[in-house]
Amino acid sequence: MSNRVLIPALKARVGDWNYYICVMKYAQVCKQIEFAHDLGGNVDLGRLIQRGITERTRDITEYLLKSNHRFLGALIVAAWGGSPKYLSVEMENASGVLDGLDNAFGVLTFDDSVRYFALDGQHRLRAIKDAVRIDPSLSNEEISVILVSHYDTEEGRKKTRRLFSNINKNAKKTTPGEDIALDEDDGYSIITRRLIDEHPFLNENGRVIVFTKLGNSGEIRVAGGTIPKTDKKAVTTITTIHDILVNLGFGLHPSMAKRTIRPPEDVLDESYEVLKSRIDDLLERCGKWKEHVEAAASARDVRAPLKNEGAGHPMMRSMIQRAITRVAAQIISQGISWAELMNRLEQMTWRIDSPPWISVASVKEGTATIHTSRHYASLLDAMLTVHLAPNSRQEIIRARKSFKELHNKSYPVTEEELAKKLIATDRESEVKI
Repeated sequence: MSNRVLIPALKARVGDWNYYICVMKYAQVCKQIEFAHDLGGNVDLGRLIQRGITERTRDITEYLLKSNHRFLGALIVAAWGGSPKYLSVEMENASGVLDGLDNAFGVLTFDDSVRYFALDGQHRLRAIKDAVRIDPSLSNEEISVILVSHYDTEEGRKKTRRLFSNINKNAKKTTPGEDIALDEDDGYSIITRRLIDEHPFLNENGRVIVFTKLGNSGEIRVAGGTIPKTDKKAVTTITTIHDILVNLGFGLHPSMAKRTIRPPEDVLDESYEVLKSRIDDLLERCGKWKEHVEAAASARDVRAPLKNEGAGHPMMRSMIQRAITRVAAQIISQGISWAELMNRLEQMTWRIDSPPWISVASVKEGTATIHTSRHYASLLDAMLTVHLAPNSRQEIIRARKSFKELHNKSYPVTEEELAKKLIATDRESEVKI
């Protein structure tokens, strides 16, 4: 046959499927394997699917082009219209070494008579095709391919759809927390782990929640963004630290923003020192957060003192840690220096029952409740901004109005008091008027 290619393969069986495992070069993948929507059906729908695939594979393409550690999982491919052409190969066994092995070794024949489409791994396939087009030297890279049969009949289509559905339903995507714990390319994940290991405050046992237990069978998962109110040691979680570092990453080397490509080691070291310094400033200047924790018998006493939770320290709440660093980045972008921002943070009242923390905290009969919905989070950002560096009186008016609408009461800090923190350029314009 014209354009015939022979590829070594293993034959296997599971359930009612015969399948084949082989290794293909990227050049062969680009030539032989297509997308399902390329093989027929609604043209507009095919274009829509193709657009979605393309938009979601740019990071994978860049990863293939730039990372020396690139590696992709196997593609699952179906042969359109029938069984793959497989020929078993017998091996000489004079010494008896191969006794007990069946005839699962062979070769697959790829030619123009059968077409193949990706059943699972369309984003990887698109990225491979794009990467090879940009850099042809990648043509000799290799990827594992699992090949199954697909018959273009009602029963065949039904069987293939079921396989596609089962693959996607049963595939367990890693959680954001697992990515932070394991990712060796995202600079912020790398620095998060280094901070937990090396920072003299955060590396204390239990200070950062990394894993949480599920059920009674011993299974664990990486911690999310919530600290249990009664936790006696924790001040934050691994996912919250990662979010904080991303928020505080302004001014770092541009390679830190490319989350799928590991930054150079000197950039990682430099970024670590900058981010560690900013964390140290927050620990000291945000109501002497670190000092309170080190002086207390229990972190719970700082977070939510028994029968007096209104006196709890706001920075012991993950939601507030993220909000402060998120707003800090926004304020820095408007021209306020980091040193000036720290001075303004230091002047705030660091009790959960005080403004602006009451945007998300309700205290009743000695018990504090933190509201974590999107509306409350947005309100906290707005109130933090007008307490620290409002851009205009209109921004102050809007924030106070939002508080009243959400809490059904007036904000206890007046417009005039908040206006004292107006950014200088805005105050000068008010004077000129």
